[in-house]
Amino acid sequence: MKFTAKQIADLLRGTVEGNGDVVVSSLAKIEEGKEGSLSFLSNTLYTPYIYETDASVVIVNNSLKLEKPVKTTLTIIRVEDSYTSFAELLEVYHQTKHNKKGIEQPSFISPSAKLGNDCYIGAFAYIGENVKIGNNVKIYPHCYIGDNVTIGNDCTFFSGVKIYYDCLIGNECTIHASTVVGSDGFGFAPNAENNYKKIPQIGNVIIEDHVEIGSNTSIDRATMGSTIIRKGSKLDNLVQIAHNVELGENCILAGGSFVAGSTKLGNNVMMGGQAGVIGHLTIANGVKIAGQSGVGNSIETEGLVVQGSPAFPIGDFQRSYVLFRSFKKLNDRVWTLEKEMKKNNISE
Repeated sequence: MKFTAKQIADLLRGTVEGNGDVVVSSLAKIEEGKEGSLSFLSNTLYTPYIYETDASVVIVNNSLKLEKPVKTTLTIIRVEDSYTSFAELLEVYHQTKHNKKGIEQPSFISPSAKLGNDCYIGAFAYIGENVKIGNNVKIYPHCYIGDNVTIGNDCTFFSGVKIYYDCLIGNECTIHASTVVGSDGFGFAPNAENNYKKIPQIGNVIIEDHVEIGSNTSIDRATMGSTIIRKGSKLDNLVQIAHNVELGENCILAGGSFVAGSTKLGNNVMMGGQAGVIGHLTIANGVKIAGQSGVGNSIETEGLVVQGSPAFPIGDFQRSYVLFRSFKKLNDRVWTLEKEMKKNNISE
């Protein structure tokens, strides 16, 4: 994809200094800029690079005052806020890059499935019976969409995503490669023969609007009812959501974290990497769980920050950790004192 400096300036409501017809076809950091690349300058620590960059176009703030001439090959675009403008440009670039349409072959689409306008179905994708897909949905190669699944508008499923039967996906959701939505919850009951009988998982998964899910994440279907990911939540790679879990709005779960069955997280809960919450708990709104922490009890205080395994308030954890790190020294001192007491025949 190629754009001229003038086209970019018009998009960002900026002004051009230099050659408005110069063409860029890639993005780069200002210190790594090459001919034909576009960059931006926001942090003043990087200002020296504008005088030596080989980028063809750099977006800068209107307030930037140049202390010396830039290279004659460099075109500058001035905007009110270069950081937000560059973010806006990245969004346009992303949408253009992934603006695929049409149905590739070979792929299978059930005759009973209904597709909206401007959809993309990649090669080797499978669309089951009675599936309903909204407008402008992108389903990349090797995806599986099971029977009776409903998908809203403007969703993107990258290669290898699997959506099991009866699941509901909202609008503007993104699911990254190899994630599974709606696999069976981990339900087994011991029986008289001293083995385990599988409990059928007959519920589904509901994912509301504006949810993004990283790669290789698994969200189990409910035993009965629904596992629910509410609007605006973001899940990283390698996250495990068990059956009948409910995530509130705008939750953030970092990579490797897990939530066990039937636990309910409030709105705006954040979990660090490799953090875990056991089953059948309730976590209040705004709670933050530090990485590698293990939560074994419900948290009722909104906004509480916890750490450790088992997790407790982070201030207490940090004070306890100072003592924990000193245990060896304390132990050595005790042994030394005991030896001195024995040596001097002092009883305890």
